[in-house]
Amino acid sequence: MKISYNWLKEYIDLDVSADDLAEKIERSSVEVDSVIKPSEGLKKIVVGKIVDMEDHPDSDHLHVCQVDVGEDEPVQIVCGAPNAQVGKNVIAALSGARVADNMKIKKSKMRGIQSNGMLCALDEIGYPKDVVPKEWADGIYFLPEDATLGDDVFKYLGMDDALIDLDVTPNRGDMLSIYGSVRDLSAIYNKPFKFDIDKVSETSDKKTSDQINSKVDNEIAWSYLNRVVNNVEVKPSPIWMQVRLWNAGIKPVNNIVDITNYSMLKFGQPMHAYDLDKLAGTIEVRYARDGEKITTLDENEVELDGNDIVISDDNGAIAMAGVMGGLDSSITAETKNVVFECAVFDPIKVRKMARKHVIHTDASQRFERGVDPMGLEDVLSSASEMARTIANGEVTSDTLVGSKYEAKKVEIDITDERINHVLGTSLSVEDITDIFNRLGFEVEVTDNNMHVIVPTRRGDIHIQADLIEEVARIYGYDNLPSTLPTTTMTTGGLNEEQLLIRKSGKLLEGFGLTHAISYALTTADKAKMFMMDSSSETDLSYPMSSDHTTLRMNLVSGLLDDIAYNQARKVENVALYEQGRVFYKQDDSQVRPDEIEHIAGAISGSMNEGSWNQPEQKVDFYQIKGIVEEYLSTIGFDGQISYKANSDYNEMHPGRTADVYVHGHYVGFVGQVHPKVAKEFKINDTYVFDLNLKTIIELPKQEQSYELVSKYPSIKRDIAMLIDKNVENDNIVDVIVKRGGAYLTDVKLFDLYEGEHVPDDKKSLAYSLTFQNKHDTLVDEDVNSAMEKVQRNLEKEFNVEIR
Repeated sequence: MKISYNWLKEYIDLDVSADDLAEKIERSSVEVDSVIKPSEGLKKIVVGKIVDMEDHPDSDHLHVCQVDVGEDEPVQIVCGAPNAQVGKNVIAALSGARVADNMKIKKSKMRGIQSNGMLCALDEIGYPKDVVPKEWADGIYFLPEDATLGDDVFKYLGMDDALIDLDVTPNRGDMLSIYGSVRDLSAIYNKPFKFDIDKVSETSDKKTSDQINSKVDNEIAWSYLNRVVNNVEVKPSPIWMQVRLWNAGIKPVNNIVDITNYSMLKFGQPMHAYDLDKLAGTIEVRYARDGEKITTLDENEVELDGNDIVISDDNGAIAMAGVMGGLDSSITAETKNVVFECAVFDPIKVRKMARKHVIHTDASQRFERGVDPMGLEDVLSSASEMARTIANGEVTSDTLVGSKYEAKKVEIDITDERINHVLGTSLSVEDITDIFNRLGFEVEVTDNNMHVIVPTRRGDIHIQADLIEEVARIYGYDNLPSTLPTTTMTTGGLNEEQLLIRKSGKLLEGFGLTHAISYALTTADKAKMFMMDSSSETDLSYPMSSDHTTLRMNLVSGLLDDIAYNQARKVENVALYEQGRVFYKQDDSQVRPDEIEHIAGAISGSMNEGSWNQPEQKVDFYQIKGIVEEYLSTIGFDGQISYKANSDYNEMHPGRTADVYVHGHYVGFVGQVHPKVAKEFKINDTYVFDLNLKTIIELPKQEQSYELVSKYPSIKRDIAMLIDKNVENDNIVDVIVKRGGAYLTDVKLFDLYEGEHVPDDKKSLAYSLTFQNKHDTLVDEDVNSAMEKVQRNLEKEFNVEIR
């Protein structure tokens, strides 16, 4: 919110510069984004008067104007504005002037006619186009008739002011007004303030209650007041009001609409005005009906639903409550009778509606942060009185009360000992009481206990900690003593879970994979891919974009997005891993999903670049399976890992995918992404794995310990066999290990043959078996006995033919 330094000074005596004031506000209240001085960088822009004007001889839209700028002779300026008129005071930028965007005005000829300056519109001297009043949008601006010729224009347009741009936090809604800012500055500087709340003069012989009725849902509008002003004259606002509005970033519209915006800036209370003659029947505050539509003031049609809140008459919605009014009931030049609305709407309902329809207004910002529920009558009276004085309206003698909320003041007990203990100060009860009084809090002191009563305008004060913060900021954070914290020093460390997670990352990086971090939010389709367990979706109510609507239930889809990003930029070889959480829900009734740690990897292309002695080799199933196995073995599962082919994953290649088991517990899968899915992601052949890290952490692991290298030699024996094609290697190895005896230390498959001289339903396998006695020399008899036992059981189990 931009607040006017000159406006503040009308209510409180400030003897500091605007920059110093902004610095004080930043240290004591809320952040300050900037201090803006509209006239800064501008020069030689003065009040001029068009005393003569002729059409340009060589143009159908240019005019040759003689402009009196307070000098001996008028200045000739060529102007193309359609509204240029003789006798009007205008903004004249003389030769050598600097206008908006640091543009310099020079003497020049325009189609052969000498021009010694420029007649300016408001946007040409620095005002944003969206705050320029409609009547001046396409032409030059006319200054007041009493403006002194030759004077700088800045004081007439409010450009000699300084605008302090406050970044008001959600808890300090009271600072979204001039009055709220003045109250805070009064406490900070310990200076009195004086407000000018207009007392209403009731000049109409009519009553509001005779002209309108209201029906209000108290859940929507905690307080809802209306007052009618009859026989108004709708016209442009006085220049002083327009200046205050456009300096605050609000576009002046007409005197009635400007009164509501001016009141909002002054008091922090949003208002709205309706054309009484356009309303039909009773004004009702209610929930919208599904499919109900309204055309808002910005001429956009909005479709509403049953969660939205509206103001309506008998014909339908006339305003989105607390957000924006409707076009059909708006104030126009023909309006004669006005209904002012002053209300307190449920801030949560207002915020939800504003976010859903992406309509954020100054009014919704204030309602969301909370307005003073006890200040409505003063605001409504002040607005009605301004309508009488600047719109010649007749104010009715009563206020229509649709609902009224009697807010209870927050009462908090606190002691000086507690405050000083937290702040490290030695403030007396009198010092603390003085600070509370400066803030407008009521204080009752009994012994050392202070019973503090907080005004309703400070909706951010609820507990002792809030009061302590108020004392700290008014006393001055710079005045608080600096002390070192007293605490028990403990040695930091990681728990077992954290250690394993860190170790996992280092291992995979050692295997050649690069750490990637993907968004936890994705699309609903990608969230449901590569799922290891059944789960309901967790959708965001108000997603920031269509690509981030649902919490992920896998890590693989995010890695595939990363691979697609790289390969689209000609990086063909990509090897990535990610450790993070996926989000599972048992059913839709579960409020919050379970967060489960996973670790996943994805490899596309080759992990080694080709060289003169080693050709590049594309990744395959066995390479990524080897990475998974080596990772699991290294963290404590050596010899306890098994795999089972699985063709149930729709996103995985049915013949190149396997489930991963540890101790017989399912922990994840490994395999090739289905070619159709790879095509959808626009990536080459890609192999992935996804492991449930939570399960892996919980499973028992082998403690890694030092083992001496045996000094006794080992013996190797080979065995070759003809076996049915459908027999898996794991089943054969299990039999060999089980029957190979105590001295069998290793089994390796070193040959697989299918083809000539081998039946079509058979395959030839050859294994190397290593035997070793770690405590004595191994003799042939023991090895021969073990080999015979292995051969006998293989023939029994699989009907193999030993070759």
